[in-house]
Amino acid sequence: MKYLIGSLILFVLLTSCKSSKSGFKNINNQTAPAANDTIKIVNEALEYEVIIIDGGFNSWLAATAKPRGYYSENYLEDRNAIFVQEWNSRVNQPMTYNTNLYELRIDYDQLIHYGYEVNYLIYNYMIYFQIKNNQRLSGFVPRP
Repeated sequence: MKYLIGSLILFVLLTSCKSSKSGFKNINNQTAPAANDTIKIVNEALEYEVIIIDGGFNSWLAATAKPRGYYSENYLEDRNAIFVQEWNSRVNQPMTYNTNLYELRIDYDQLIHYGYEVNYLIYNYMIYFQIKNNQRLSGFVPRP
C-alpha cells in the first residue's frame, strides 16, 4: 500500500507499497500525538493512504479550511504539484532551509490520480503548514 504521512514537525511522505510497513518513526523522540490529532484517509482501490499527524491540523481543517468540493480536483492537483516541488527543493537545501521543517521529500507523482480526498488533505496541510510556520511554498499567498 502507498502512504502519505505527516507528523508533528512536518513530515509528509508518499512511499510505495514496496517500502517498509512499520509505519512512521517518532521524530526527535517526541511523544506521539493523541488519536484525535491524526487524520487518516484510506483509498484501497488506489492503494494510497494519507496519514497526517499534527497537533493543530485536525482542528484547523474542521474550523478554517474550505469545505470539500469548494476546489476542483484539477485545482488541488495543480497547487499540490507546485507546493511539493518547492518543498522538495527545500529538503535538498539543508544549509538554507530549516531541517526541522523540511525533513523528508514528498514522493508526489503528478501522473498518478490520487483522488479528491488525498489531494484535498495534501493541499490543506500545505496551506496549514505555510500559515503555521510563516512559510511560502509558492508565489501564492496561503489562504484557508
